[in-house]
Amino acid sequence: MADQQTPGHPTRSWGGPPWRDGPPGPWRWAEGGGPRGPWKRGDGGPSGPWRWLERGGLPWISTLVITVFVQVGSGFAAHAQTDYRNGLDAFARALLFAGTALLLLRKKYPVQVVFAVAATTMVYLGAGYAYGPVFVTVAFAVFAAIVAGHRRAAWAAIGMLWLGHLLIAHWLYRWLPPSGDSAASWSGELVVAAWVVAIVAVAELARVRREQWARERAERAEAARRRADEERLRIARELHDVLAHSISVINVQAGVGLALLDADPEQARTALTTIKSASKEALGEVRQVLESLRAPGDAPRAPAPGLDRLPELVQQASSAGLTVEVTRQGKEVPLAPGADLAAFRIVQEALTNVVRHSGSRAARVTIGYGTSELELLVDDDGPASGADAGGSGNGLAGMRERAAALGGTIEAGPRQDGGFRVRALIPLRPKETTP
Repeated sequence: MADQQTPGHPTRSWGGPPWRDGPPGPWRWAEGGGPRGPWKRGDGGPSGPWRWLERGGLPWISTLVITVFVQVGSGFAAHAQTDYRNGLDAFARALLFAGTALLLLRKKYPVQVVFAVAATTMVYLGAGYAYGPVFVTVAFAVFAAIVAGHRRAAWAAIGMLWLGHLLIAHWLYRWLPPSGDSAASWSGELVVAAWVVAIVAVAELARVRREQWARERAERAEAARRRADEERLRIARELHDVLAHSISVINVQAGVGLALLDADPEQARTALTTIKSASKEALGEVRQVLESLRAPGDAPRAPAPGLDRLPELVQQASSAGLTVEVTRQGKEVPLAPGADLAAFRIVQEALTNVVRHSGSRAARVTIGYGTSELELLVDDDGPASGADAGGSGNGLAGMRERAAALGGTIEAGPRQDGGFRVRALIPLRPKETTP
């Protein structure tokens, strides 16, 4: 479902609960979005006869509600204040309507609107009309300006209105209607001050909450992007490890088959059989990785490989002409699934590199179980063949990433007595089990 962008506000999704991506309950009225109900369209706007109220991206619904409330409420307030304030005439109604009509633009032009509303309210008070809901208009204008980030403008506008009210109530009242008016009591100014503070406090609270919601949405989006990046990296490592090993075996056997096709057809047939077996296994593992993309919530159909499949790996290496000797040291303990998979892939990649880049036809794998970590050693006697086996050059980087994801380390380099060594240390109980 598409998100709806309200001018001047962060994107809000209407598909989920109303409190997830935007202010809940009555705050939606203050935003001009209206209440949620059966008459709402799927994109968050009103449907049917209400659609015309939303034209131009303006908050028509909330402004209409405010206008009706201010007009009706001011009529009741004027009736209750007939002894000392003027009644509502056409000019008073026009001022009230002008103030609420300006609220239509409070999202697009919050600074201009808050000053204009403050000015119309000051004229209304200066003309001697009744106190009352007229201040609701000011509250919404101040609220919109502060939430939009124009705090100084909102404070300046409401400060201007308060100062104007002080001048009207304690000095200019002699020359302004109603006739025979007297100075207002200073205790009444405390009530006005309390209203000013309340309006600003509520607006500031709404601003803080909105910033918090925006920050939480950004954090959720960043976490989702990070998870997606980690998943892509995991899949890339899996595909690299599966394909690099199998294709290396296929490459070696294809060379053997071509060389012996005429001289020794039976040996060439054996090489082709090995190619078929290795390609079938690679296709199976690639299919398993790709299925995790199509249905990320489903459990894999086959268990992830671990060190228990080391004999299969040795057999594949043997079919590529590499003799592998496996030695286990220490008391064998079960590994966490992530650590078991990482250990298998590291040994697989190390043997693949021997097949590709070493002139040695023998390798030694040592698995040492310690008290807190697993040590893997893969040695060959070299020398480097210098031949290009078509690799991507990411094998060692992939091994380091796997080990680092589990809190382990990888060391790889030439030995002093010749040959090459890969040494990996993997915690037996890693803090993170991401493969």
